[in-house]
Amino acid sequence: MIENVVFIISDDLKASVLGSYGDEICHTPNIDRLAQEGVVFDRVYCQGTSCGPSRQSFMHSRYQGATKVNLGKHFIDNGVFSARVGKIYHMKVPGDIIAGTDGLDVESTWNERYNSPGLEAHTPGDYACLNLNIFTTGLAGRYSTGMPHRWFVTVSYDGDGSDQPDYKTASKTIEVIRQHRDEPFFIATGFVRPHYPMVAPRRYFDMYPIEDITLPYVPDDDHDDIPPLGFPKVVSTKDPIGKYPDNQKRMWAGYYATVTYMDEQVGRILDELDRQGLRDNTAVVFTSDHGYHLGEHHFWQKSNLHEEALRVPLIISSPGVKAGRSSAIAELMDIYPTLSELAGFEAPESVQGMSLVPVLHDNSVHVREAALTIDRSGYALRSDRWSYIRYNDDTEELYDMQSDPSQLTNLAINPEREDELKTWRSKLDSRLNGAGITRKLKKG
Repeated sequence: MIENVVFIISDDLKASVLGSYGDEICHTPNIDRLAQEGVVFDRVYCQGTSCGPSRQSFMHSRYQGATKVNLGKHFIDNGVFSARVGKIYHMKVPGDIIAGTDGLDVESTWNERYNSPGLEAHTPGDYACLNLNIFTTGLAGRYSTGMPHRWFVTVSYDGDGSDQPDYKTASKTIEVIRQHRDEPFFIATGFVRPHYPMVAPRRYFDMYPIEDITLPYVPDDDHDDIPPLGFPKVVSTKDPIGKYPDNQKRMWAGYYATVTYMDEQVGRILDELDRQGLRDNTAVVFTSDHGYHLGEHHFWQKSNLHEEALRVPLIISSPGVKAGRSSAIAELMDIYPTLSELAGFEAPESVQGMSLVPVLHDNSVHVREAALTIDRSGYALRSDRWSYIRYNDDTEELYDMQSDPSQLTNLAINPEREDELKTWRSKLDSRLNGAGITRKLKKG
């Protein structure tokens, strides 16, 4: 059994951008180091498609709603010190970060909690609002809290990064580890990068010249077979970002830069656990709340039911568990019961997730057939081979992820696939019924 947990959550991090998940450009040596020490889960999916519902879901291990015994409180109830550093439950980024406020934090989860404020888009340096093709060093008129276009903001500046929220979060996590190293602890560390605004010291941006970046391939007819409810709020064909291919590459560069900066903070925490001799009794979990679109399908951001928005990294390094890799389908909700079992606690009856401990000990084991994701527009089921989406107006998408991993051909519009569609409709209805979820319908 483990004595301690360090639960690290990145913000808006798609799995595919990490070196340990196959990206050949992004530098993530510390997360990759953790991947070499732990079990990498290749097929993990969020249950909510934006920060708030996803984080509530995995902290309570519920598809919807909250319970009295969240993950941190469960550890407290079993005699373990629990602390939050940074963003775990939903915080508005940049709003709550600039203000240093708690957002939607749940106080019962923690014995101690700490926020990590920062200037965000107001950081002095080279500011860009890439969809409007604005580049300036001036501080006036920058798009920030609650403003349109803020999701296309980057700031590159001269500095060592110690003024940024994620550096402060890593530093405070290290301090809490030192203070509580002699008692069992559960520390949840929430980084805000690569969530917009993508702010980092210049040296991280310099690692990613746009000449080295290739934009995602999008066929001319890609949107023809996607139902209206399948589109996110920001699409290149309607937003000014579509006019500026080089700025789309700069978005990738900003994303990469802030991922690498965040990765460095992960490394600082791992190094401290090693210095304190705690790795032999501490489970380290790394994940994100949901994925992100950076121009795939001409889509940007999150809050839709396609692969890049749903798939997240999950790496679990735990004493007594050999390093490995698993293709098992998993949900973010499964982290709660997994950590409970690793710590020797019985998970509460309210938990809807499934423990991944069998997978940790035998990477060939599968504990579920498909992962369920809930969005305001509808629902998705992702199995080993298939991705099925059913919207609230009963329009559908179906993709064979083996032959079409980029989801370019919607098989739901093919009459020859009707039998498969009937099967997936039944599976989705069964999952929703089993989870106590009433499917929303929107006719006409």
